[in-house]
Amino acid sequence: MRIIQFLPVIILIWCQVALAGDPRTPPPARVVVAQIGQEDVARNEPFLGLLYYDRVSHISTEVPGLVDQITVRAGDRVTKGEPLVRLNTELHDNMITFSKTKIKQINLRIRQAERDYKRMKSLYADKGTSQKNYEDAEFALRNARIEKQAAEVALEQLLIEQRKSVITAPFDGIVLEKNVDSGDWVQQGRQLVSIGSTHDLFVRVPIAETGLQFITFGREAPVRINAFHKELTGVIVDLAPVADAKTKNVFLKIRIPALTMAAENMSATVFLPVSRKQQLRTIPRDALVKFQGKDFVYTVKEGKAAILPVNIVTYLGDKIGADNPYFVPGMKVVVEGNERLRPDQPVTVVGEK
Repeated sequence: MRIIQFLPVIILIWCQVALAGDPRTPPPARVVVAQIGQEDVARNEPFLGLLYYDRVSHISTEVPGLVDQITVRAGDRVTKGEPLVRLNTELHDNMITFSKTKIKQINLRIRQAERDYKRMKSLYADKGTSQKNYEDAEFALRNARIEKQAAEVALEQLLIEQRKSVITAPFDGIVLEKNVDSGDWVQQGRQLVSIGSTHDLFVRVPIAETGLQFITFGREAPVRINAFHKELTGVIVDLAPVADAKTKNVFLKIRIPALTMAAENMSATVFLPVSRKQQLRTIPRDALVKFQGKDFVYTVKEGKAAILPVNIVTYLGDKIGADNPYFVPGMKVVVEGNERLRPDQPVTVVGEK
């Protein structure tokens, strides 16, 4: 009797729980989707290359002197015109002061010689002095002017040497090597610092000579800096003029953007075409998720997340090319909100890219 009496209450509570839903069931995930495309592209494979600076300046001094200050260390980034090494200019400063004083003295003699010349010229016109006196005054004026020119040339030479005593960076770059320190005496032509141009950073990639048939210069190529797992886009710009004599491999030059941290001979993986073009489905790289080391994407089927494996044939910048037969152009895959999705999890599409 007591159970029958409370049966309506139990049924009511059960209905309320059913309507509220199972609290252990997560709410629908909010996701953004994008469409799969289709392109004719070549199959890519990874090739291991090394970073290097294609433009390197071995900076030396044009004047001898004592190193007063060196403002950089190996690994420092510098900008064009930035001082690197300063030589002591104390002797030059004194000689410059002396030369300027000497020019002032010559200017005084020139003014006096001009007055003497004008007076002699007037007297000579009136036959008040001899021709020799007139010519002597003219010579003294010309000689003083020539002496001034020579003193100005000497002063300019000292000023040039003073400017050359500050050795600056010829371009934006990174200091690869420092060969002097404060207190060192350096002779003319002594190498002080080596700088690699940050705007001329390349990857040198060896490939079989038979692979050149699939390479197009000027084409973009995905690059991964292995030390940082950093992915970027390079450009195939050139071919080194000398192949390896034993392996017959040739070396491609891949230009990459400037990096905040880069060292010569660091490794980089470059994805290069190794086949003729074929028709592939193109999928945004943001759609890829990793599971047990393999690549998958999520699609939306009947309001739930459906996971599909992806066979990556080639990398195309911010997309990949896949040849799985179940991918069709226009099919939608999740590109945002897929990090924590689970198969069959309810989803709500809130946008499309």
